Amino acid sequence: MKNNRTPDAMKQIRIDLFALLIPLMLVSSCKQPDMEVDTTIEVPVGVIEVTTSTIEEFVSTTGSVYPLKEVTMSSEITGEYMLQVNPSTGKPYGLGDRVKKGATVIELDDEEYVNSLRAKSAEVDLEISKLEYEKQSSLYEKGGATLRDLKNAEITLINTEYDIESNRINLAKMTIEAPFSGVIADLPYFTNGTRIAANTEMIKIIDYGKLYLEANLPEKYFRNIEKGFKVYVTSYTSVADTLTGFITQISPSIDPEARTFKCFVEVQNQDEILLPGMFVKADLVVNSAEEVIVIPRDIIMSRNRNQIIYVVEKGVATERIITTGLQNEESVEVKMGLLKGESIVNSGFETLRNQSRVRILK
Repeated sequence: MKNNRTPDAMKQIRIDLFALLIPLMLVSSCKQPDMEVDTTIEVPVGVIEVTTSTIEEFVSTTGSVYPLKEVTMSSEITGEYMLQVNPSTGKPYGLGDRVKKGATVIELDDEEYVNSLRAKSAEVDLEISKLEYEKQSSLYEKGGATLRDLKNAEITLINTEYDIESNRINLAKMTIEAPFSGVIADLPYFTNGTRIAANTEMIKIIDYGKLYLEANLPEKYFRNIEKGFKVYVTSYTSVADTLTGFITQISPSIDPEARTFKCFVEVQNQDEILLPGMFVKADLVVNSAEEVIVIPRDIIMSRNRNQIIYVVEKGVATERIITTGLQNEESVEVKMGLLKGESIVNSGFETLRNQSRVRILK
């Protein structure tokens, strides 16, 4: 029997069959078992144990520190300049040398000035005045002198003693002595023997074992600051060295333009870590709490307006909503949501999801 199907008809049949097979293949594939997703992948994380400690909340400011003791001494008379020898070094005093209280650093020589004081004659006058007073006292007791005679002798003695004291003060003007133990911070150069005029700056001495900082704080903190509050002072050139100071003075007035108030901080600097004039950061402690749960600030995440961390138990990290209290740049107090002794994730938490399996890194 002869096949009357044309090639075009056969081609159409093949296309129709292929179109019927595609849905069958899709249905068949949908009936295959679902591919299993591996949920056992463990995320490597670091953990820390929740403990209690002390936390402090700060108000930060900046400023420069200055020595608590500082003096610039000038010549009070005209005289020939003579720089003295430092007994500790055997050399003339110089910048950076330490001086003891009462040490003579500079002398000003002027014979004419010394002669004008008549120091020796004043001593003789004092001796005569004492003898005359004793004589009049004895005569007065025996009735041989009047009260006026006795009082005149007493006045002469007192005036002579004043002259002696005045001479001592004036002679002291010929020497520049350290009023306290410290370090020479400035010593203008003069050649020995140079005649120096009165009121010439001669030396600057500082003691920077204690420093002070003038801090200007926003007015909103005025009610939070009190004398005696602790302050941590750190130099920007040596951030590893932090010194402790205390607020000693607080101004009761607000600057109307800057909206700040002034307070003074005294800093203990016995090891002379900070130098006068250094620019520093000051963290004033305005609040503190002891024996509370404290965790690192950078492990807290915000999600749906909640603060969360991850708590690890039996190899599973679970989201935990927490309530925080005091905080500073590094740490945060947790008031609710954590218990002492629990393990929390402190590294690797960025890729975690609730109920993620984790592998704790040693």
